Amino acid sequence: MAEAAVPNPQAPTCLPVGCSVPYGSMAASGAVAAAALVQYVVLRGDLARPPQSWPLGAVVAQGCHAALAAAHTHRQHPDTRAYLELGGAMRTVVLEAPDEASLTALAETLKQHSIDHEVWTEQPENTATCLALRPYPKDQVHQHLKKFKLLK
Repeated sequence: MAEAAVPNPQAPTCLPVGCSVPYGSMAASGAVAAAALVQYVVLRGDLARPPQSWPLGAVVAQGCHAALAAAHTHRQHPDTRAYLELGGAMRTVVLEAPDEASLTALAETLKQHSIDHEVWTEQPENTATCLALRPYPKDQVHQHLKKFKLLK
């Protein structure tokens, strides 16, 4: 007679695509630590306003490109791996840089502080449009981003 399988409380829980675990219900210490991870994406706000007037979809695509580039480039980092394991519970914050100069200045600041990030440069225009950090615990990077407001 076969015995019923006993659930392993340490085994990861698999969720259907499109479903997420609410942050408040993550009980495992590893899940709570991973929930504190955030990926910051900083988009140029001037791209959507005159005289640039890029379509909303084109601006959103820049953020997607940068976020994916950062996650891919740093895919072996433990924080990135933990973040991607969160599935639908990943936390991303999208901020606005007023223009290309402020985006470039932020990239330089991040580089000086050894903060992993990727700048997305649109081709063939060769224009920096967005940057994204790899996932980080908020308290490790927030100080460099606090002057930027949420993108509206």
